[in-house]
Amino acid sequence: METNLTLKALAALSHETRLAAYRFLVQAGPDGLPVGELRERLAVPAATLTAHLNTLRAADLVHDRRDGRVIRVRANYARMNGLVNYLTENCCGGATACDPTPCCTPDQE
Repeated sequence: METNLTLKALAALSHETRLAAYRFLVQAGPDGLPVGELRERLAVPAATLTAHLNTLRAADLVHDRRDGRVIRVRANYARMNGLVNYLTENCCGGATACDPTPCCTPDQE
């Protein structure tokens, strides 16, 4: 993943409501959630959710699919995995058998 795409994704996730929406969508699995159900879970006005979803769409973190009269939003797992891989690609100095837990937690006495 390129640095500018990573920055765009991180910026999109840097808002409490957008992060919560994205987490709900990731938890929902590949079928995603109807926009109305997502709005109810977040307890935000429809226009506010639309603005947040537009930001997540622009970062390619979510996709829409129309099912009849319902629009379903789903997480883009490939983009999510690309972001996580980008953030962790140099973990532990690039060791092939890296377990990030020991090198990412403070030493315990």
